[in-house]
Amino acid sequence: MNLAGRIALLCLGVAFVAVTVAGFVSIRLVLSTSQQVSREFLRSQADVVAGQISNNRVEQILEGQDIAIVRITASGDVTGTDRAAVRAVRAVDYRGVLSGSAVSGVSGRLNVEARPSGAGGFALVQETETSGTYRKLVRNVLGALGIGLAVACLAGLALGTFLARPLRRVASVAHSMSAGRRDLRVPVSGPHELAEVSQAVNSLADALQRSESRQRDFLLSVSHELRTPLTAVTGFAESLADGVVSGAQVAPVGTVILEESRRLDRLVTDLLDLARLGADDFRLDMAAISLEPVVRSAAEVWHARCHARGVRFVLGVSSSPVVWADARRLRQVIDGLLENALRVTPADRPVVLALSSVLEVRDGGPGLASEDYPVAFDRGVLHARYQESRPVGTGVGLALVHGLVTRMGGTIVAGPAAEGGAAFTVTLRPGNL
Repeated sequence: MNLAGRIALLCLGVAFVAVTVAGFVSIRLVLSTSQQVSREFLRSQADVVAGQISNNRVEQILEGQDIAIVRITASGDVTGTDRAAVRAVRAVDYRGVLSGSAVSGVSGRLNVEARPSGAGGFALVQETETSGTYRKLVRNVLGALGIGLAVACLAGLALGTFLARPLRRVASVAHSMSAGRRDLRVPVSGPHELAEVSQAVNSLADALQRSESRQRDFLLSVSHELRTPLTAVTGFAESLADGVVSGAQVAPVGTVILEESRRLDRLVTDLLDLARLGADDFRLDMAAISLEPVVRSAAEVWHARCHARGVRFVLGVSSSPVVWADARRLRQVIDGLLENALRVTPADRPVVLALSSVLEVRDGGPGLASEDYPVAFDRGVLHARYQESRPVGTGVGLALVHGLVTRMGGTIVAGPAAEGGAAFTVTLRPGNL
């Protein structure tokens, strides 16, 4: 059943319960009031008749009103032509009239009002006039119940349709989004909760649009990075195959092919690692390790690479913390950060690898804008922003570094460096040897 039908059914159920309870209570109250009025009427008639009981005209008038008269003798005998009325008087405490007191009582559906008169007394007996009133009241209540239920059903259908219309719009946009549309948005209107749902769907559409745009940019950048070494390898390989290169030229050509092949291998490896980071079977050999040996081992390699580029490499170790990490993946993180730093650092500027309670890589390059820091680890974002103005990588490195640090239970943040470039700070969970 759809939402509109459920709302209509709910309104109908609530209206049915409310009208039924109100009708039951009303019937009980009206019946009680009707009986009370009937007794009060008979009581007033008895008071009037008390002084005129010997008048035959009074008896005729009472009989015309369906009121029976029962005589009570001084000895307490009860006589009358209506046997039911006689039994009703005998059923109540009628002897009070012999001592001069008025007596009121009810026997079944008969009201009894007895009054003293002379040495004895009399009693007026009348059936409570409720049956006709009851049937009429039930008909009226049932009619009101039917009208109320019909109105509630119509109101529920109208309300359900009104409330469900924004949700149908949201569902329509969601179906279009699942089919690939990203240009549709839901009007934010209606009750607060529905407006929140509409806003959430719009936010989702915006996020999907941004994500897919980044994916396209990332694929374009990766395609470009793959094409460059592939073109070099293909060109030099064709030269070798065609005999264009020979003799002393073969070794340099082979070196170029080897370097470009290694570049391809690193790129493909990074892509595979990045794709596998979110998988449950991504292996991490976690253990308590000392950071200092890992940092010094990396420093030996990167000192030589920086020297070859004319960049000053600075190693700073102020403590030797023990952390809980995978040593091989941690070295991959350090290499990724230093490769990123060396790429953007000009000659005679520093690249700093510092170890204290945290691990930090800083560079003296052009740095990043303040709005770059929150998205520095998003795949392909910095590549898309700076590919026309500075040397860039594949757009994979920092995303891979962030994923590795996160999988090891640590954190990494980007910020400005004192050397003028960017600083990347890694914090890992403490461990014990």
